[in-house]
This record gives sequence, structure tokens and C-alpha cells, in this order.
Amino acid sequence: MPPTPEPAVPRRPRRAASPLRRLAAPAGAGLLAVGLLTVPAQQAAAADDVVAVTGSQGDWQLTVNGAPYQVKGLTWGPPAAEAAEKLPDVASMGVNTIRTWGTDASSKPLLDAAADNGLRVIAGFWLQPGGGPGSGGCVDYLTDTAYKNEMLTEFPKWVDTYKSHPGVLMWNVGNESVLGLQNCYSGDTLEKQRDAYTSFVNDVARKIHEVDPNHPVTSTDAWTGAWPYYQRNAPDLDLYAVNAYKDVCGVRSAWEQGGYDKPYIVTEAGPAGEWEVPDDANGRPEEPTDQEKAEGYTDAWNCVTGHDGVALGATLFHYGEEDDFGGVWFNLLPGGEKRLSYYAVKRAYGGDTSGDNTPPVVSALDVAGDATAVPGGRELTVEAPATDPDGDALEYQAYASSMYIDENKALIPLETTDHGNGRLTVTTPDRPGVWKLYVKVRDGHGNVGIETRSLGIVAPPVDGTNVALGKEATASSFQESYGDCPCPASNAVDGNATSRWASDWADPQWLSVDLGERTAFHHVQLLWEASYAKAYTIQVSDDGENWTTVHEVTDGNGGIDDIEVEATGRYVRMHGTERGTGWGYSLHEFGVYTS
Repeated sequence: MPPTPEPAVPRRPRRAASPLRRLAAPAGAGLLAVGLLTVPAQQAAAADDVVAVTGSQGDWQLTVNGAPYQVKGLTWGPPAAEAAEKLPDVASMGVNTIRTWGTDASSKPLLDAAADNGLRVIAGFWLQPGGGPGSGGCVDYLTDTAYKNEMLTEFPKWVDTYKSHPGVLMWNVGNESVLGLQNCYSGDTLEKQRDAYTSFVNDVARKIHEVDPNHPVTSTDAWTGAWPYYQRNAPDLDLYAVNAYKDVCGVRSAWEQGGYDKPYIVTEAGPAGEWEVPDDANGRPEEPTDQEKAEGYTDAWNCVTGHDGVALGATLFHYGEEDDFGGVWFNLLPGGEKRLSYYAVKRAYGGDTSGDNTPPVVSALDVAGDATAVPGGRELTVEAPATDPDGDALEYQAYASSMYIDENKALIPLETTDHGNGRLTVTTPDRPGVWKLYVKVRDGHGNVGIETRSLGIVAPPVDGTNVALGKEATASSFQESYGDCPCPASNAVDGNATSRWASDWADPQWLSVDLGERTAFHHVQLLWEASYAKAYTIQVSDDGENWTTVHEVTDGNGGIDDIEVEATGRYVRMHGTERGTGWGYSLHEFGVYTS
């Protein structure tokens, strides 16, 4: 019987870091499959360039040309074409190794720049379904011989291309697929697939060794519970590898309890991820503070080095510059700006920090009032006190991300007024839902302090009574069964900001509410879902057939529309003439207010 996976299997969601992790992986996979990539001329062989795992049980070390080599690494995010520009900075941090997730023709500039800067590369090969959440699609490792044969051809081809390159440290086959297979299979089938996958990894490792006997081969997964599968099915691996964040300090115990006879490296580590932290008041993962993230890197490295003779080093996550939801969570340089985590890694690896100007330290991020019910499109007082170790003048800017609403990871600048001493006024987003608020504090020397928290954006209160609430509503059309639908007209007047009316995907469309009698009103509030109206009118009628326009919008952008209008009628409707998206019209709420 194969062993049962550890009970606390980390069922990772699609984390913010996932896009970061993909940067160097499948980018060339599609081109490889159709034969569009060309093999570069092979680098001239380097004499005596041999990397090996040496020693015996519990007393191993990695050697390069006979000299001890401890992996002091970072995972690599920028394009390979930028390596020559950026790797000198990486080397200045005391880093000697970078890790990638994919190897193909585009890897050569990276390998060249690494060698030029005294660095080496853990060169990855991507296998589906990598990345924990099963990204890249599912493969049947029991029956899909075509896929396996393709990989057995492609991977050794690139090994042969680069095996004599002085930038290569080792080869890494796959990333988090033993865990990721749980998103494709379950029960006994999952166990069989995990055995088949790790057996295939062994086939790849054996093939690589045939082509290149001078560099080790490993395979990365997201949890040490994958190691029993490798132990049973992949004897040709030279060492194990694991990605571990909050639980990185538990890897040693897992290794000792597992009775393994190979050393390991940690191929991703850093602060706790989304899947490892408690939820906040808005029910969203509570992101660690900048200072906690910096401490996470320090603690991770201390735990790796504390397992002397078994843990051969680490590539911490992540030398990336994406300035978005995932980038702020994990990158050392979001937007190219250095943060506390960058310098924590530099200190851990013994880089010279004596002449560095270091980042501002933000001590808190608090908002006025209830963070679960923040009026949209209104001013909000934010407290983000910060100090700068070098006494630099500080500049503040607030941003927001709608990641938790529509999976858009981008940071949107908010109108920000700095009142001094970290006291800010920001204009909140006007779209209902849970947003992520970011405050960046810059010192003018390329450094940044960042703190985050979630905001539950709601419709601003309106004076008066919503006379449309619970009344009879009709519409030109409604979605009967799509996504979260049925989405009838009544959903727009039920007082529930999470339900919605959704129309057909065509122009024009309308939604009407019967107030029961002729009524004077002064305000209309529309809470748009993502499918909003770019152009629409507010109309009134006494008979539901003859309509008078009382307000017109030609430049709508969704979110919350607060409309001051003095009008009277029994029926009030929104008449949409131009959609703002390729979908239909969709309203969470249609409020009509009397004084």
C-alpha cells in the first residue's frame, strides 16, 4: 500500500504569487511544442566543471569543481534579456544562485549573465500540472505516453545544449505537481497518478544523467508529503527539493521523521502566503506586515542553515519587480523599489550593507471607522505612521486592488492627500466589494515601505427612504442560467448588495420598478456589477408605457452612481443604450430615494 499523504495537506488556492512563479516556466513551452524555438550554439565546454552531491548520510555537501558550495539563492522573475542589467545587483546581495522554472532557447542570456557575475542557475523544466493549484492543465501520467515522450525528448535536448555552460548548477524537473495532481484526481486514482508522476520524474532524471553526468538533478514539490513518493519511485534524483513558506522551519523535522537518505534544498521560501494566514474582518487573508515579511526571510534562512549536512541551501522567493497584488506580497523589489525584505535577504547572505540607504519602516496601517463598511467614492482617513532610518523625507501614495472582486491584480492609484505624520486622506474606490488598500512610503532613494489591509466597500448612505426597496421590478430581459444566475429584475430591489439583475448581452436594455403610486423622489443610486452601462438614462412614467427622461449619462464607468434628480412618477427605470463591457447590463441595487 502506498503511504497516505500527511493529514494537513496544504490545499493551496491560486495564490498571488502564482503569476510570479509562471514567468520563467511555460513561456516557451508552446513554442517548443510546435518547433518554433531554435537551439543556440552550444557553449564551449568548461574544463573540470563538475557539480556533485558528496558525503554520506547526514553529512552531505554540494561541491562545484571540488569546492564546497552552499546555495544562497533567489528565484528569478525578470525576463532573461534583462539579466545582464539586473544580475550585478543580485550578486551584490551575496547571492550565488538563481532558480528558474523553465529552460529553453531564451535561457542563454540568463545563463551567460549569471556566469559573468559569478552566479549559477538551478535550471528548471516545467511539468503539468505544476504550481500547486494545477496550473497548466492535467496530465494522465499512467496513459499519456505522447506527453511523456515529448518531455523526454525536449528536456534532454536543452540539457545537452547547456550542460557545459559555466552558469549551470543543477537541473530541476517539475514544480509542485505531486500536490497539484489533487486538483485533477482524487482517491485511489490520485495515489496512482502521484506514483506515476514521480516514476516519470525518475525517467527524466535518468535520461538527464545519461546526457549530463556532471550536474545533479532534483525535483521540487510544495510539501514534504511528496517526498515519500520520490523516495519510493525516483531513486535517480540526487537530492530532494521543496517549496516551504510559513512551515519552512518544519522541513527538518519532516526529513528526520521520514527516514530519507538524500539531502535537500529549499527552492522557495519567504513570508507566509495567502494559504497560511488567518482571515481578517472582511474574510480575506491577512497579509503580513513589511516587517513580518522581512523577518520571514531571516527565519527561513536560519532554519535552512540550521540543518547542517542535510539542507544544502535555498533559493528564497522572489527577485521580481511586478508591482501588483502578488508582487507586493512576495517580491523583494515591486516596481523596482527595494523594501525591507530585500535588505533582510542581503544581510542573511552576507552582502555588504554598510553603504546602503534603507527603506522607510511603516509601523501601522489603520483606517477610520469600520473597515468592513467603507462608503465607496468618499474620502477616508488613513493612518500610516512611518520612520526612515536615514532621516529621508518621505512621500506617501495610496493604491487599491480589486483582486478579490474580479481577480484583477493591478494596483490602482487613489487620490491621496498627505497631512503629515502619516495621516492621509484617500478617495476610496466606488465599486462595492472587498478591495485591498496599499499605502506606499518612498524615501526618494529607490526604497519603499508598504503596508496593506482590506476594505469592504459599500454604497454610501443616502438621506431619505428607498421607496424602490422590495417593490415589483421588471426588465427587458434577464439571465436565467449563467454563472451565479438566475438574475431576475427583483434582485436589484431586494436590498442585498451581493445579488444582481443581469440582462442579455445586447443593446438596449432596461430595468423598471413600480413604486405603487405616483411618488416624488430626489435621488437615484445604482450599484453596478462589473457589467455596467456606459450610456443610459433615468426615466419616469405614470403608466409604464410613456417615458420621460430626467437624467442622462454618456460616460459611465460602473461602480456606484449617485444621481441627484428631482422627479415624480409611479414607474422609474434605468434605460441602457450602450454597454460598458462585452457582456450585458448588471445591477446589484437600484435605489430610488424620497426626502
